[in-house]
Amino acid sequence: MEMIVHNPTEGIYAATDDFVHAIEVRSPSRFLFIAGTMGLDSDGVPGTTLEEQLELIWANLRVILAEAGMSVDNIVRLTSYLRDPSYAEANAKARVAALGGRRVPTTAIVAQTLASGWLVEIEVVAAG
Repeated sequence: MEMIVHNPTEGIYAATDDFVHAIEVRSPSRFLFIAGTMGLDSDGVPGTTLEEQLELIWANLRVILAEAGMSVDNIVRLTSYLRDPSYAEANAKARVAALGGRRVPTTAIVAQTLASGWLVEIEVVAAG
């Protein structure tokens, strides 16, 4: 599988340091679509802070990816659902750290969550 970043610099607004406009995936043998994953521990209890929930989300995503024989290196698309726009910076910082600085196409959406204790939810697409 080959991943090629397409990040034009002319005729379009500039991508920031934490995302790219597009990734072309050539010859993947499989795709993994991960449902929105929340910052819940193994008992289903949410972390008490945004940072705790982000740590739990990325730990949960790693478990799901590992079950499929993948890692965060296989992530090719990411969408974050934030309860508050003020969470954007912490979310981006956690994503950059979790991906080891690798940039992928990403979208952040501010949305009401189903439970008031859920602060952020992240869904990804991975390819292998």
